[in-house]
Amino acid sequence: MTEETKSSEPPTRPLISVVGPGDGERIVLGTTRMRVLEDGSHTGHRLAIAESVLAPHTQGPPQHRHALHDEGFYILSGTVRFTVGEEDHDAVTGTLVMVPPGTPHTFANVTDRPAVMLSTFTPDLYLQYFRELRDVLAAGRPLTPGTDIDAMSRYGTEPATDLT
Repeated sequence: MTEETKSSEPPTRPLISVVGPGDGERIVLGTTRMRVLEDGSHTGHRLAIAESVLAPHTQGPPQHRHALHDEGFYILSGTVRFTVGEEDHDAVTGTLVMVPPGTPHTFANVTDRPAVMLSTFTPDLYLQYFRELRDVLAAGRPLTPGTDIDAMSRYGTEPATDLT
């Protein structure tokens, strides 16, 4: 192999990403515990994946719309109530919910048991929203509707105010 051939080869890097059961970035937002499994750094920012544990009786965010990404939710255990517009859908273990851009939605755990879901964000940008909220709390500031709406706006998301 010549020097010229060596320099044109791509740099060596892992071909896959492996995140073990105890690994991943942790984000705590009130009664919701999130574990980032893929932040987009291994997918060219096309996809982010997070596991979320919703404590019993956890209310989700206000109903909102995303302009820039699809969001998927796969229920690993428990039941999560998705509200889409004025319709409620109780998603039980094994259910997949896909929310395309522009669709108003929210979710909550209205049961007496924890619920665990796997969320996908395509592309990955919206994951930064959760990091921003975590940082607000870590700085000792409360999460207010204004803080939340302001953070949402930086990630192509807005409240679905026409539904309130």
